[in-house]
Amino acid sequence: MLKVGLIVVFGLIATSMALAQSDIRLPNAPRKPLEKPLKRAPNPCAAFGAGFVKVEGSDTCVRLGGSISIGTGGGSGIRSGPR
Repeated sequence: MLKVGLIVVFGLIATSMALAQSDIRLPNAPRKPLEKPLKRAPNPCAAFGAGFVKVEGSDTCVRLGGSISIGTGGGSGIRSGPR
């Protein structure tokens, strides 16, 4: 009985491996047509340079930027030489 079960299992494994390597492919699902991209208004702040954006509700253009730095230091608390 155990031999029959092993033969069935190995048969299923061999069949699944053969199907995985074959060129049989399922038909592609129908695709939804691509939507047209939204048209953007021209950037009125482009005249100021790259990175400037318009503040909503006003005619002001701003560019945000900055940096962060962290400094550390340490010592052993032991000084060499005379006190």
